[in-house]
Amino acid sequence: MAKKTVLAIGIELSLVDLSGFPGLTPDLVRNFIEGQIERLRALGYDAESCLINLGETAEAVTVAAFTSRHLDCVVIGAGLREPAERLLLFERIINLVLIHVPHVRICFNTTPADTAEAVQHWIKP
Repeated sequence: MAKKTVLAIGIELSLVDLSGFPGLTPDLVRNFIEGQIERLRALGYDAESCLINLGETAEAVTVAAFTSRHLDCVVIGAGLREPAERLLLFERIINLVLIHVPHVRICFNTTPADTAEAVQHWIKP
């Protein structure tokens, strides 16, 4: 049986303002993301991360990630949902899911450290 596939999509860390989160740095967040992808793999999932920018190529990169292989689950990171000025980008990503991978389960992590739990709510390896 093929492994369940997961794509975790978020904002490129060099573009994230972490000033409201004392103690978090881009390197620490990157380590959390990489650790969660590795944890998902250890749990039996085929998992990848896709970090996008805030501009014109965000949609093209997202579509390429959605269409490069079969996906069972898309995790949409908290950095895409907050702050409020990212609402339009968040809506565009959700609509791209509906267009390109309508069969997929969508889940949301609350921090870069709970991605595996978010995935496990919706699909089993």
